Formats: sequence, structure tokens, C-alpha cells
Amino acid sequence: MTQPCFVPADILLPAAGTPLDPWACIAVDQFTSQPEYWQRAETLAQGKPSTLHLVLPEAYLGTPQEEERLQSIRETMKTYRDSVLTRQVHGFVYVERTQMDGTIRQGLVGAVDLEAYEYTAGAKPAIRPSEATVLERIPPRLKVRRGALLETPHVMMLADDEENTLIEPIGARKEELPLLYDGELMLGGGRLRGWAVETPELIAQICAALAVLADPDAFARRWPAAQGQTPMVLAVGDGNHSLATAKAYWEELKPTLTEEERKTHPARWCLAEVCNVHSPAIEIEPIHRVVFGVTAKELYQALDAWDQANGPAKEPSSQRFQLADRQGEIAVALQNPTAPLTVGSIEDFLAAWLPQHPQARVDYIHGASTALALAAQPDRPAAAILLPDFHKADLFRGVVLGGVLPRKTFSMGHAEEKRYYNECRVIG
Repeated sequence: MTQPCFVPADILLPAAGTPLDPWACIAVDQFTSQPEYWQRAETLAQGKPSTLHLVLPEAYLGTPQEEERLQSIRETMKTYRDSVLTRQVHGFVYVERTQMDGTIRQGLVGAVDLEAYEYTAGAKPAIRPSEATVLERIPPRLKVRRGALLETPHVMMLADDEENTLIEPIGARKEELPLLYDGELMLGGGRLRGWAVETPELIAQICAALAVLADPDAFARRWPAAQGQTPMVLAVGDGNHSLATAKAYWEELKPTLTEEERKTHPARWCLAEVCNVHSPAIEIEPIHRVVFGVTAKELYQALDAWDQANGPAKEPSSQRFQLADRQGEIAVALQNPTAPLTVGSIEDFLAAWLPQHPQARVDYIHGASTALALAAQPDRPAAAILLPDFHKADLFRGVVLGGVLPRKTFSMGHAEEKRYYNECRVIG
């Protein structure tokens, strides 16, 4: 039987009653251009237990504070391991996160096996990134991970669990479980609650659900074109580069270990939260494009010529979108798409067209209304490419059939709705 890629872990938490505000801190890659957010967070956490003291906000990268904070992080990890992280859960943590709109996102915190994950192009393991990994983003994170005693995750994984077999049954029994924490997150981050999942029965239930999601026959039925691949069980929804850093550190460490040590060394795993992509609380929105320096009509003509050049004329595909500028909107249906998803075909077109039009540039825009407003400005020509709603199944379709999703495919929630650092685990 194949080893599960998501397993129980020894999860550490501070003493009961420790306030989540300021203990739990937002992900370090948020508010990178707003140092005032981090200054407010520092003020809140000063002299108090907080995961902010265990991480390096990217707003500080390249500043005089960087090296000073790295030294402080090492010392704080030792202190917290000895005297702050006094509670341990052996298993999973069932999490409920109240979001900005009042919806509740359910998740399971456990450990992903880095041996079942790979971020290099063309790899098809059980755990895959949803977007291409930018290798240059790994070294700054490695400075923190390398030699660290503890980890605390903001990685969010997604499972393609239409039948709600993995997480939701645990939530239905939460009243039977020990409550670990319940409180408001710092600076308006919403409410967070967590329960310990430690009973052999529930752990076995989670493992059984994962085994079904990893079944090769079921995977082949769902994705016939991917028959023969290792079934994809989890996709990285958020924290792609943090997981890649954990993998890079593990690969760096492995040559120093014996075969037996590699089987059990704690750095082989990375703590993460798994959510169901089909949950109503998971909102995945398309990221639109605005091309400056061209009208919608001109862009349509270029798109049509590119589409026709990709093959003999066929019936229009399901890849449909809108072009818009201050003159109005144009409906587009590609006849010869070059990628499994509409956004992939658009990116292929732009990659071919932009180098030939140096006067043009593209920006990536959240929200159709914002894209339309930019394209309607009277002082310069611009065309909005309004992508269709991002269907949740398309995330897995794009990764399974296309390798990884094109850059800037989707956004998942507001900054304050990202996973906050809370649970910890020993890795060194």
C-alpha cells in the first residue's frame, strides 16, 4: 500500500488561554509594501508570545533588520520550545476559520510528506504546486528554515473532494473533540477555532479518505488523459514557495543522513492545512489582464490571427472570454486553444504578441470592475481581457493536464483570510 502523503503529526501549541491576538501572525508574504502593518503587529506582539517572533516578514528582506531578526528567531525558537509550547497534539487539528464575509472555512492541520512533493517542471507526484515555482524566492526563506528548531505553517493545500469525505465528517463531530483554541486574530483577521483530532478511529477515517483520493483507478476515470500518472491528491493553494523551501531544505539535508534516518527525520515533513477546494467558503476568483497601448479591436484582430495560425479552423471551443475598452465589449471564442484552461491560452498569446509590440504592457488585475475602469480611461488606449469565472474543478484540471497553472491564474481570498501562523512543530 502506498504511503499516505498527509499524515498525523506532533503539533505544538502554547499554554491554554494564550490569546490568539497576538499569538497568531499573518503570513510573511502579505503587506510587503506596507511596513506600517508590520509595525502595528510588532507593537501588539512586543513582550508577548507570538509567532511573529518566529518568522521573517518579507517587508524586512534586504533591510538592516534582516540579520538581526534571523538571530533573534533562533533564540526565540529555543525559548518557545522550552517554556511556551507546552501543549502537544499527536494527530491532526480540525480548524474553522471565520472569514471576512462570515463564511467558515474548514481545514485539517497535519504533516505533508516532502518525499511525495516536487516542484520541478514536468514532475507528477501526489502533491503538486498549482503555479510555477520561482526559484529566486527560495533562498531568502532558506535562511530561516536552515537549521531551525521549529516550523509554523501558512501553507494551505487543496483536496479535490467533491463527496466531502475528508474534512467535513470531522467537523460534524467537533463537539466530541477537545477544543484547543478559540479567539480573534490580530488586526482584524477574523476568528479562529481548533480542535484536537487524536482518536485512532478518526485518524483511521482520515487516512481511509485520503486513500480513496489517491486511488489510481478513480483518478484515471476522472482524468482519462492522465492515466498512468501518480494520482494527484493535494495541490498547493497558498504558500507555494514556503513548501518549496521546506523541500529544498530536506533535499539539502538528506545526503547527511543514513537511509534509516531519512525515514523518520522530522524535516522530511512540513506542517500544512488541507482544505476542500469544493467548500463554499473557498472562493477562487480569476485574475484578469489589462493590456495597455492597444484597443480591444486591435487586440481582437491579433488574437484571431494567432488563433487561426494555431491550426485549421474548428468549431469554437469552450474557451470563451471578453475583450473590453471604452468603445465597448467583444466576445471571443477560441477555435484552437493551446492550453487546458482559457487563461493558459491567453498567456500563450501574450507571450507571443508582447515582444513584437514593445509599446504595450500587461497588468494583472483582481476584479472585473477594476479591469473595466482601467480600460475605459480616456488618456490612453487599453484593452481588458475579462476571463471567465474560475470553476473549482478547473484548478485540478489545469494542474493534472497542464503541469502547473499559468502565472496569475487565480486569487484565493483577501490578505487577512490567508492562513495565520499558529500551530508549531519541531523539525530540527
